[in-house]
Amino acid sequence: MGLYDIAAVLTTLAALFSYLNHRYIRFPGAIGLMALSLAFSLVLLGLGKAGIFFFDVHARTLLEGLDFHDTLMHGMLGFLLFAGALHVNFDDLLLRKWIISLLATFGVLLSTLLVGGMTWLCLHLLGLDLSLLYCLLFGALISPTDPIAVLGIMKKIGASKELETTITGESLFNDGMGVVVFLSLFSLLQTGGSPDYGEIGKILLIEVGGGILFGAALGYCCYAFLKRVDQYQVEVLLTLATVIGGYRLAEILHVSAPLAIVVAGLLVGNQGRHFGMSPVTRRHLDTFWELIDEILNAVLFVLIGLEILIIPHDNRYLMAAALLIPTVLFARLVSVGGAVGLLAGFRRPFQRGTVVILTWAGLRGGISVALALSLPAGPERAAILTITYVIMAFSILVQGLTVGRLVRRFMVPDSDNTPNKQPS
Repeated sequence: MGLYDIAAVLTTLAALFSYLNHRYIRFPGAIGLMALSLAFSLVLLGLGKAGIFFFDVHARTLLEGLDFHDTLMHGMLGFLLFAGALHVNFDDLLLRKWIISLLATFGVLLSTLLVGGMTWLCLHLLGLDLSLLYCLLFGALISPTDPIAVLGIMKKIGASKELETTITGESLFNDGMGVVVFLSLFSLLQTGGSPDYGEIGKILLIEVGGGILFGAALGYCCYAFLKRVDQYQVEVLLTLATVIGGYRLAEILHVSAPLAIVVAGLLVGNQGRHFGMSPVTRRHLDTFWELIDEILNAVLFVLIGLEILIIPHDNRYLMAAALLIPTVLFARLVSVGGAVGLLAGFRRPFQRGTVVILTWAGLRGGISVALALSLPAGPERAAILTITYVIMAFSILVQGLTVGRLVRRFMVPDSDNTPNKQPS
């Protein structure tokens, strides 16, 4: 099946499921699309096993013809990160810089270690022999959060600006950090050597620091071009070139492409928006990137739902996943609590319920599945892929649908819960 055929099927399903969700189910967009796609896939599997209808075979052929890892990590991700960063207020981000920085660095590293260690112990108790390095790889790929589905809910229920900025900022930056940690551990797996912590630290510094610096240069170049032209068609094209060309160039330079695009998006969305665009350009640019964001997210979550057709269905892996859901949540709770505790010691207290909400709002998404799919074929990959998919589905469908209730419970607009305006 060709690329055009795959695109046609995915776009048609995304449009159909979007209509059904909007018209009848009324779940938040990403959650509704994944739920419908997952239900559709399970029906196909059931009909195929019953010998009634074998369309699941054709669906598997379609999915096997599409490299999910390559499609997301080298296709969709740059667009989604840029679109997300474009609408983040830089001043609001600076007010929350310390908590966001800690969650995106310390939080990811601590979660990786905790999840990796507890996964190794849990799997050995179940009789699944997975090396500690593979368990740490699982910890690295499951630690980055993806709150795309949650942001829409918080906007509808009027979550505080501080909470929304913290979750958005963390997700934009910890995606890049999580990928860097995963790739550093993956290089150890490929070489088979003993860990060289100095070399790992060097890789992290180059990838993260280089990505931020390159992104700043990329964003400034885009801003400089935007400032010298006043035609929205050209300016939209310049932002597209920034994302596509900049992402690829960052990969060639071996710096973090996700971080580079986030920084570039922040610069274009703030400096470029206020000093390099006319009101007409701002309106068209916002509309264009909002559409890109919505369309790609629709296709992505439909694709994630369909991926269950090619996920190994081993009862041992499913049991392990069920046990590891609370493990991953516990690691998230500890990493968030640690970051908040470090800051609360010398700053004003955080809002009531901050740790609980940030823990439950830490959804896992397509990046985790894409990284799991990049592992070499074998029983380890099958185990990690199944566990990752189950945890990701739980986080989106269960946490995503209930986090709004949690926010409403804690973020009551009274004197005790007035958002803290102090930088944190």
